[in-house]
Amino acid sequence: MSELLNSTILNIINSNGFEGVLNEQSKSHALTILDTIQFPTTKTENWKYTRLGKISKKKFNVQKGNIIDFSKFEISKEATTIVFINGFLDSSLSSSSIPHGIEFKTITESTNKFGKNVKLENELFNSLNTAFATDGVYIHLKENTILEKPLQVIHILTGENTVANLRNVIICKKNAQGEIIQGFFSEKVKDSFTNVITEIIVEENAHLTLNKIQYEDESCYQIATEQVDQHKNSTFTINTITLNGALVRNNLNIEINGENCSTHLNGTYLLKGNQHVDNHTLVDHKVANCESHELYKGVVNDNATAVFNGKVFVRKDAQKINAFQSNANVLLSDDASVNSKPELEIYADDVKCSHGSTTGQLDEEAVFYLRARGLSEKSARKLMISAFINDVIEKIKNEEVKLFVVQLLQERFEWEK
Repeated sequence: MSELLNSTILNIINSNGFEGVLNEQSKSHALTILDTIQFPTTKTENWKYTRLGKISKKKFNVQKGNIIDFSKFEISKEATTIVFINGFLDSSLSSSSIPHGIEFKTITESTNKFGKNVKLENELFNSLNTAFATDGVYIHLKENTILEKPLQVIHILTGENTVANLRNVIICKKNAQGEIIQGFFSEKVKDSFTNVITEIIVEENAHLTLNKIQYEDESCYQIATEQVDQHKNSTFTINTITLNGALVRNNLNIEINGENCSTHLNGTYLLKGNQHVDNHTLVDHKVANCESHELYKGVVNDNATAVFNGKVFVRKDAQKINAFQSNANVLLSDDASVNSKPELEIYADDVKCSHGSTTGQLDEEAVFYLRARGLSEKSARKLMISAFINDVIEKIKNEEVKLFVVQLLQERFEWEK
C-alpha cells in the first residue's frame, strides 16, 4: 500500500492486511490516483448537495460475517440466488446450480479483463473500489440465451464499522434476454459502508432488466455506481428502489453506443429521519435513432434530504433522439428538502427532448376528501403516497419484486396491510 495515501482515505480502507482482488495493473493505477486525490466536499460540483463528512470521519474495517436467517432477504423464491456477506461470497446461502446459458464466476475466479469503462481520474470511490474490492459476481448471459427466471444477487452488511467494496460485472451477449435482481440489506450492523460498482454491457439486440432494492440500516452508508455500455438495437431498464440508509448515492452512467437503443431509468425513494439520498444519472446519446425515458419520484419526511441530478447528453451526430426526463417530489414536513436539477445538453438539431421537475406537498383537499369517506388521516395519506409513487412501482414487471417492495414499505413506514 502506498505510504502517501492521506489519513482520511486510509480510515476508509483499513483492510486488516486485505489487499483487494482485482488485477495488479488496475490496482496500481487506482492507488496512484488515491495518492493525490482530495476527498469530495460540497465545493466539488458533483457532490454539491451531499456532505460526506460522516464517511470521511469514520474508521471502517474489512471483516467477514455471517447471518442466521436468510429468508427475510430473499426477494424472489424463483430466482437463482448469489449471496455476499460483507463483500465476500457465502456459498452456503447461494444456489448450487446455475441455469443453462449462463457463465457465472466470482470476481476472484474470473480471469476476464474489465474496468475499462469505469472512470478513475478524480473519482475517489471508483478508485477505492478498484484498489480494494473484496469480491463480486461475474455474470455472462451467453448469445441467444433467454432466462426464464431471474438471477438475484443479495448483498448483506453485518457488524460494526464494516466496509465492503464490491465489484460486479454483467454481460448480456447478442440476442440474450434476462433479469437481474440486486438487493442490499443489513443485519446487526452499525456505522458500516458499502461501495459497489456494477459494470454492465448490453450487446446487440439484447434485453436486460436490473431491479435494485436498497434497504440497509439507517446507520449505514452506500455509494453505488452502475456503468452501462449499450450496443445497437438493445434495451436496458433499471428500477432503483431506495427505502433505507443514512446516506445513499446512486451514480448511474449510461453510454449509448449503438443505434435503435431503448433505455429506461426509473427510481423511487421514500425517506424519513435524517436520511439523505442522492441520485445522479447521466444518459449519453452518442449515436442517432435512440430513445431514453427517465422517471424518478421521491417522498421526503422529517429532516430527510434528497438530491436528483439527471443529465441527458446528445452528441452532435446523434439525430432523431427522443429523450424524456421527469423528477417529482412530495415533502411531508417543513424540515424536509429536495435539490432537483434535471439537465439537457444537446448538440444535435433533430431531436425531441424534454425534462421537468416538481416539488410540493400532499393535496390537503384530497386528504380531507378521503377522510370524509371514512379513512383515517394516516390511511388517507398512505393512499395518496402510494398513488404518487405507483407510476414507478408499476414499472417493475416482476410480481415477486413488486410484492417484496410493498412489504418493505409496510415494515419501514408502518403502513397497514
